[in-house]
Amino acid sequence: MRAPATLALAFALIGAPAAAEPAGPPLSSLTLVGPPTTLFRAPRDACDGVDLPDAPLRAFRDAGGAVVAFGLHHRNRALRGPDLDRLKLDCAVVLESGHKADPALYDDRSWITATWTEDGRAVAALLHHEYHADAHPGRCRAQSLMACWYNTVTAAASRDGGRSFVRADPPAVVAAPPFTQDVGQTRHRGFFNPSNILGDGRWRYALIATTGWERPGSDQAAGVCLFRSDDPADPRRWRAWTGTGFTAAFPDPYRSKAKRADTCRPVGPFPGPVGAVVRHRGTGAYVAVFMAAAGGEFPQSGFYWSSSRDLIAWDRPRLLLAGATLYDDPCAAKGELIAYPSLLDPAASGRNFDDAGERALLTYATLRTEGCTVTAERDLVRRPVSIKVWP
Repeated sequence: MRAPATLALAFALIGAPAAAEPAGPPLSSLTLVGPPTTLFRAPRDACDGVDLPDAPLRAFRDAGGAVVAFGLHHRNRALRGPDLDRLKLDCAVVLESGHKADPALYDDRSWITATWTEDGRAVAALLHHEYHADAHPGRCRAQSLMACWYNTVTAAASRDGGRSFVRADPPAVVAAPPFTQDVGQTRHRGFFNPSNILGDGRWRYALIATTGWERPGSDQAAGVCLFRSDDPADPRRWRAWTGTGFTAAFPDPYRSKAKRADTCRPVGPFPGPVGAVVRHRGTGAYVAVFMAAAGGEFPQSGFYWSSSRDLIAWDRPRLLLAGATLYDDPCAAKGELIAYPSLLDPAASGRNFDDAGERALLTYATLRTEGCTVTAERDLVRRPVSIKVWP
């Protein structure tokens, strides 16, 4: 199979400059307090060969109170159940990837990677969209995976509680680089892997990774950018933090030409995409989980967490679970990698599982390796974690 969604993407951010961290002691402490439990096993529980954990787990409660979750592959199906403990795969495809050659259609390969609903019926989704020009004759000069990889964050919507999702026509682009896919080939380019959507008052937030770019007068640093919207149902309303305000827009380059592209200021100590971010109910602080390879301020490969009071300044990352990740060499993985961390509190007060109390579930994928190959044998697992945040 092709490289998984985050495997090559993350390498683009290794070494990206991190935002300054606040001085002083850590804001929070996360501790694993139980063994892993398997929620889904591929291929045992799959409907077909593409059902495998390939993104951080996202969940919401529908209008009837049932849980709907996403975190599998680009033939998007939902895990459904009465609660997070009893999720089963529903074989109905809620959003198919078209594998279309025209990049302006934004319908090559799409993953549902964030959702938001106010009532459990109308659901807004952010899609991690990959355009692989090497798979479409004449679209890429290099004919290699990384050189031809172009990423955008697009949108889809459901009116039936996540039973089906539709894209707008023309496509709704939330974040795209200020150039088309044929520009800058030789490396992976674009915006990718949104975190979950987080609510705070009238605003909704998401952390979105970018590879960065060089443009006359508007160079974009690689890193993770903070986006904000007052209406996730309208993809045009998302704006990114620039260092002074939420004013940066990244529209569809096939339909909108800007004389000078906007840029965002990366936040946090994140070497790659943020797996998930939740707001602590007791203190209002934010806790993010993500994966990192050993090096620099990361003494071991594994899952880390960082905390913030404002989503902009984050404290020093600390190790939560050690293990070889998708950022590491699979040849040395000793049979298993870990990837796609998320944080979900079964007792979340919000419909969108964007808050957490003193306990939550760390959910993630384990990926079996054979030699230097990452196989399709993957488990979606969870482990209980205690959360302590100092006032």
